[in-house]
Amino acid sequence: MHAARGDITHLLVDLTGGDEGAVDALMPHVYEEMRALARRQLRGERAGHTLNTTALVHEAYLKLVRQEDVTWQNRAHFFGIAALAMRRILINYANKRLADKRGGGEAVATFDEGFMGGATRAEELVALDEALTRLEILSARQSKVVTMRFFGGMTQEEIAEVLEVSVPTVRRDWRIARAWLSRELGTSGGEAPRDDA
Repeated sequence: MHAARGDITHLLVDLTGGDEGAVDALMPHVYEEMRALARRQLRGERAGHTLNTTALVHEAYLKLVRQEDVTWQNRAHFFGIAALAMRRILINYANKRLADKRGGGEAVATFDEGFMGGATRAEELVALDEALTRLEILSARQSKVVTMRFFGGMTQEEIAEVLEVSVPTVRRDWRIARAWLSRELGTSGGEAPRDDA
């Protein structure tokens, strides 16, 4: 079910105002897009992953609607925060999986366009998360750009709307962050980011 952007924004305003009915009313309007986000994140995961698309959507949605300190602005803002929530959920599951299997050698993580295809092995996901946490100290905005693009599959225009910056700024942040992450994750630079995403 696709709703007009204004409908979603109105429901988010109601949610911010504490309207309990908005929690249930919002879900049908955002469910399919959240499923698409979740599918992108879970693509490439091993068969039998304990977290399926539906579970990731529901867990992320519950985290989103239970936040009391967020003033929801619009649809793009909601999906930007959804990308962050999915990142945290996936990292928590990856950390748990690593804790369960302890003892293996450290995998070399790379950050290139192939890595953008979806969630990868737990070791790579955790390495990326740790690098993003370090990047956040240097540039919180660049870290958010990578998170929204990688975990949320958001376009540069959507990211610009959420962060209230220009598209060229998002493009520049992505290029700089990608180069920094490539160095941080031990790669030899990798390919330049595509400008069409």
